[in-house]
Amino acid sequence: MGFPGTWVTPSNSVAYRVIPKCACSTIGQILYYSDHGAYFDGDIHDAQKGMLKWNQEHARDAITAAVTNPDILTFTCVRNPYTRVLSSFFDKICGIQRNGNRYRGNLVPRVTKNYGIDIEGDFDQIKSFRRFLLFARDTIKFRRPMEPDIHWSAMAGHASTLVVNGGHYDAIVTVENFKEDMKSVMSRIPTKHDLDIDTMPRFNESEGHGPKRAHPVGDYFDDLSMHLMHEIYARDFAAFNYDFNDPSRSAPLGEIDLDKVQAMLGD
Repeated sequence: MGFPGTWVTPSNSVAYRVIPKCACSTIGQILYYSDHGAYFDGDIHDAQKGMLKWNQEHARDAITAAVTNPDILTFTCVRNPYTRVLSSFFDKICGIQRNGNRYRGNLVPRVTKNYGIDIEGDFDQIKSFRRFLLFARDTIKFRRPMEPDIHWSAMAGHASTLVVNGGHYDAIVTVENFKEDMKSVMSRIPTKHDLDIDTMPRFNESEGHGPKRAHPVGDYFDDLSMHLMHEIYARDFAAFNYDFNDPSRSAPLGEIDLDKVQAMLGD
């Protein structure tokens, strides 16, 4: 299977396992700048040069060598499952994508029809989100009416592909403590070009795609929604130390235990 979703800088300074909806655009730009002294002009996910990516067949040997080299730091970034799935809903279901179309062609019309999700005008965000969550659960647990999408698939599933194929995480960044965590990662790797993470531009390629969240995070999750969240993301809450019982608490309960993560993801 190899190391899908893994990027490595051409200088071999660091290996990064991408997890969608977890600051991947910003992280990619940071790593690109650290090698080239400039940000990529465009969405870093579109870059075909200047970053080694697993989906580039010619890069796979170099990525495998980097991930299995204990001298090269490997990391990923995670996010509170409650805010991550909300972000997926507002971006991919409610939003218009960069190409001016709805996400994945007929996906949104199918979902709105089959699950009764309303995303037009001044719609009821809480009601529509809870119906989307049922759809997300069906895709992940039962693979119907479609295969699960990478943007709302569990983070542990993404991160585990690196572990089960012989990789090891040396650091895990959190979106909630992004600047400090990312500074720590950058301080541990050799870089050709330094950058100030405190003052760098913000790269959020999904910003503006859809409506803004109108309510506090906790308002979107009733007892049934939390039950669905546990069905889908129980391993995310446990592995990355997020509070399942309080959707309004965004930060992890404490430090992420890398040994625990490695053991859980390797099962």
